[in-house]
Amino acid sequence: MKKIIDTQIIENAETAKNIYRLTVKANMEAQPGQFVQVRLPSNEFTLRRPFGIAAINNEQITMFYRVVGSGTEFLTTCKVGDNINLIAPLGNGFDLDGEKILLVGGGMGLAPLLFAAYKSKSADIFMGGRNSGEVIFWQDEFKNCTDKIFVMTDDGSYGSKGFVTDFLPDNLKSTSYDKILVCGPEIMMRKVAAIAKKFNIPCQVSLEKRMACGLGVCLSCSIDTTNGRKKICKDGPIFNAEEVFYV
Repeated sequence: MKKIIDTQIIENAETAKNIYRLTVKANMEAQPGQFVQVRLPSNEFTLRRPFGIAAINNEQITMFYRVVGSGTEFLTTCKVGDNINLIAPLGNGFDLDGEKILLVGGGMGLAPLLFAAYKSKSADIFMGGRNSGEVIFWQDEFKNCTDKIFVMTDDGSYGSKGFVTDFLPDNLKSTSYDKILVCGPEIMMRKVAAIAKKFNIPCQVSLEKRMACGLGVCLSCSIDTTNGRKKICKDGPIFNAEEVFYV
């Protein structure tokens, strides 16, 4: 059940260029794939910012964010001990049923997949980024919950050169998975969904869109699906791939 949480920052540290790990105190339960709405501690910013949950343990919530505008730039100035307000948990979660799951993520889409890796029985991870700086710290995070990590970078500066979708078909030919869970750039998720359909593997995707309320009231995150109009914040952010990508 979602609730409003007044809490304090435990950690707000840069883990890679313009990418920060934010950890706050909070005693709550959530499912991998759900997110929080963070109110920035300044009257300058009206709307909350949605962040995927990367981990929950020891009454702490961990999230990651990239500096992309004035709001996240301001968030980098917040210090340990500063007060912060959340609405959490929001949205639905990934279906983790299955003995073997493949997680496919790119960029900041790896954050909710980290939570899924911690919670799943057995998961492999395909991760992609533009360069080494975007994936090395993620690899270190995922090492704590799986030893099957496949890394690709666009420029070949780390791991294999190319996109995750370049290497995915060969992996699916050699390894059997009960389902594929995907989060990242939309073009990547669409391609993964199409590959999953070709191999007849159930696939879920995590969608992202600008949202004002995160509660299903403002309708700013509405999308078309095969089942009519849906709201990412309330009906998602997790959807079956066929429902939103028409693969």
